[in-house]
Amino acid sequence: MGKNKKKLFIPMGLLVFLGLWGIFQGITAYCSEEKKSRGDTIFKQLKLFSEVLNLVEDQYVEPVDDGKLIRGAIKGMLQSLDPHSTYMTPDEYKELQVETRGSFGGIGIEITIRDGILTVVSPIEGTPADKAGIKANDQIIKINGESTKDMSITEAVKRLRGPEGTKVRITIIREGEPKPLEFEIVRALIHIQSVKYRTLEPGFGYVRIASFQSDTSQQLRKALDVLEQENKPMKGLILDLRNNPGGLLEQAVQVSDEFLESGLIVYTKGRKEEQQMKFEARKNDKPHKYPIVVLVNGGSASASEIVAGALQDHKVALVLGEPTFGKGSVQTVIPLEDGSAVRLTTALYYTPSGRSIQAKGIEPDIYVPREERVAKDTDQTRSRFSIREKDLPGHMQGDGGGEEELKKEGDTSQKRRSIGAKTKQLDEVQRMLEQDNQLQRALDLLKGLTILAKPS
Repeated sequence: MGKNKKKLFIPMGLLVFLGLWGIFQGITAYCSEEKKSRGDTIFKQLKLFSEVLNLVEDQYVEPVDDGKLIRGAIKGMLQSLDPHSTYMTPDEYKELQVETRGSFGGIGIEITIRDGILTVVSPIEGTPADKAGIKANDQIIKINGESTKDMSITEAVKRLRGPEGTKVRITIIREGEPKPLEFEIVRALIHIQSVKYRTLEPGFGYVRIASFQSDTSQQLRKALDVLEQENKPMKGLILDLRNNPGGLLEQAVQVSDEFLESGLIVYTKGRKEEQQMKFEARKNDKPHKYPIVVLVNGGSASASEIVAGALQDHKVALVLGEPTFGKGSVQTVIPLEDGSAVRLTTALYYTPSGRSIQAKGIEPDIYVPREERVAKDTDQTRSRFSIREKDLPGHMQGDGGGEEELKKEGDTSQKRRSIGAKTKQLDEVQRMLEQDNQLQRALDLLKGLTILAKPS
């Protein structure tokens, strides 16, 4: 009985091989000679795969899960293509679907694999990672003490995300630091506010896009409506895309379209006809006829590079800051029958003038590196500010004329609160400009353009 049973046993590797060979035979029956030759090569490689699979099943020190081995082989195959192509288990695919909804538990960073090393594209503004001091281009070498060598992006994301209030420990290498840095970060529920805006000075608006989500273009239109109502006339706009890791392609197209009246926004090139796509601008009901400066840096990637490149090529905006990340590839997510999915790079992005973004990025029209400002109470910082009368010891107090005038006019407490609120807003803007040399340069540039545009 035992002997008969043994004769009926067929190794898993052989079954896989036979199945693949059957598929191969069916395909090659209709192929040309050239394709048959290629098929022969594939056949030999499948035979090699079957041999290794059987070897592992037969001789590995512990029993193995056949499904785990096959999934591992698929993952390895896709990882050998490029950093963004990957296999996702059903759980990992669900995690990916969460990303575009703008709310998830984690530390708030966008990551990629660069030169085989897990690298931070950018921290998401206001998240635990941002507050802890994680920076663009930090290389993550360990997560909770486990090496990230050969770790896929989806595996890394799975380890970094988790319930609100739990901790994760990451070890990074940072340029300029003599030894690795370790951060223990408490996870939070990450709510990404895609668009923030404010008036910097009368006539000059500021819009910050943190990422491209499903409602980003709608939020942008609302922001521009408010700014244009507050500032009549609107003299200029700063569009801040720094540390914006990207997001949805359609939103990048719609954001670009908001500032363009016609012409090409972006196009893609791939091997198949359906991967050749072109996105054109349409005439706007409400054009924005004022100078625009786009702020970018090394954390600006993917969708944000599409916007910066389109506005730069059409000469409707000046790009200021540092070269962008250079993530110009298109990933198509293909669901599989068991609930898993393959994320496959299928095309590359090109700007309207034909520039490839991939591994090159967008070069700013005006290069302005970000300066780290030292504490305000140091001599170095103090020297940047001129001493005023009110800073002198024993200076004479003013006569409080403003207060008296308010009293004469029968000022109410509501008016005073309004003045206080405006003063607070002005102070916040002043702090923003003092701490951000790129923003200050952008505002100065807009003022200069406005002066030059005035009729003589």
